[in-house]
Amino acid sequence: MNQTPSAFVLIAIALATLATGIGSVWLAALLMRLGLGGRNGSVGPQHLLSLAAGVLLATAFMHLLPEAFEGQAEAHDLFATLLVGLVFFFLLDKAELWHHGHEHGHAVRGTGEHGHAGSDAHGHAGRDTGGPGPNEHAHRHDGPRTGGWAVLAGDGVHCFGDGILIASAFMADIRLGVLAAVSVLVHEVPHHMGDLVVLCQTNPSQRIALLKVSLAGAVTVLGGVAGYFLVGQLQDFLPYFLVLASSSFVYVALADLIPQLQKRLTARATLIQIVWLLVGMALVTLVRALADRH
Repeated sequence: MNQTPSAFVLIAIALATLATGIGSVWLAALLMRLGLGGRNGSVGPQHLLSLAAGVLLATAFMHLLPEAFEGQAEAHDLFATLLVGLVFFFLLDKAELWHHGHEHGHAVRGTGEHGHAGSDAHGHAGRDTGGPGPNEHAHRHDGPRTGGWAVLAGDGVHCFGDGILIASAFMADIRLGVLAAVSVLVHEVPHHMGDLVVLCQTNPSQRIALLKVSLAGAVTVLGGVAGYFLVGQLQDFLPYFLVLASSSFVYVALADLIPQLQKRLTARATLIQIVWLLVGMALVTLVRALADRH
């Protein structure tokens, strides 16, 4: 487990969560400006989903879980925690979908562009990127736009949860924290692309929309600081925090991202999906190797 001075860990958590929370929003805005992530882009939504799924699965199964099992906790208890975490995120997902069913359904899911913005506290991205691009989104709705505040509220909640998960990883090991931050950043990009589309429809100014989503992303820092003090007071429970972080990543990948990739595609399109999935896994391995080197 982590032997790095606590002050350094806290600074690292603050910087990582700031880069993750706001960096993912700005990266999403940049990709949209470059025409990426849409159906007609060279890098489409299916590519981003495959990349995010690969990053999340590799981080959970190759790094977070092994680190958790190196602790003193019993394997049976950790597997039970993993199971409880998966069920918890499933129920949380259901509760949020039910709560925002009407408002969010008309403002977001009906567009096909942003099916899951802020639907839970742990960054469930991906349902938004399989739909039409921003232009199609604008033409499919002629009435007043609603749901922007629902998107921002949900975004803030799940960004706070992301911050806690990143802090848990940093408390275990600095390199593990870097991996967790990269994983969250990658899977948040398609999520925030959908957020920006929705906010641009509810707000006449693209700059204001970008500012609002950036502020919601900045809540990640608050979650990171809170997670630092929470996990710092409960060091013996750190393996369980890591397993919960893993269950979040696994749930997002298997429940949100991969189901959208299960479509009847040509052999070439399927191969490209697999390649991007492997690229995501390779990215995690590369980041870990670079972190180990330094």
